[in-house]
Amino acid sequence: MKLTSKSLVDGDAIGEDFAFAKPAKEGHVTLAGNKSPHLAWEGAPKGTRSFVLACVDPDAPTVADDVNQEGRSVPRDLPRADFHHWILVDLPATCTSIEEGACSDGVTPRGKSDPPGPAGSRQGRNDYTGWFAGDADMEGEYFGYDGPAPPWNDERIHRYRFTLYAIDLERTPVEGVFTTPDVLAAIEGHVLAKAVLTGTYTQNPKLR
Repeated sequence: MKLTSKSLVDGDAIGEDFAFAKPAKEGHVTLAGNKSPHLAWEGAPKGTRSFVLACVDPDAPTVADDVNQEGRSVPRDLPRADFHHWILVDLPATCTSIEEGACSDGVTPRGKSDPPGPAGSRQGRNDYTGWFAGDADMEGEYFGYDGPAPPWNDERIHRYRFTLYAIDLERTPVEGVFTTPDVLAAIEGHVLAKAVLTGTYTQNPKLR
């Protein structure tokens, strides 16, 4: 199975149109285009009944003390953890692509409660929900796709892995509000194939 995109080039930098935030002319960052990228796939194995799509940043800092702090930086060798940007389930077996901007087009303060998507699909909660907790302007539940916004002072360029899973279930067995870890646990033993496309992103002016 192969995953491709007109919006992203595997291994290359992600454009600001698909990011949540970008470097600002004044100050450090400002909101960006936040479009969901075009994705297309082929070669799904026999027995595929639906697809699951996830986007994960494996380079999120595990300690937030230095994040976005003036005069400080997030060390490159700091241990990292996953930050989940998108989880989409129940893509029909007949679906072979998602158009650019179909699931997100612009930043929605406090989050998208009912993001658009392919017919029959469902989208879970992403990790901006926790990231913005306590922020008077942005706090809320974030569902669907919200793109990269790594710390502007991070010494590491972040990677963003878009992973498509072909599964032998017509419906992913998660209910109500669900997250990427919920889905990955639910489809364990049901994955027939997967394909990955990786982009990179940084807001650190020293790394751009």
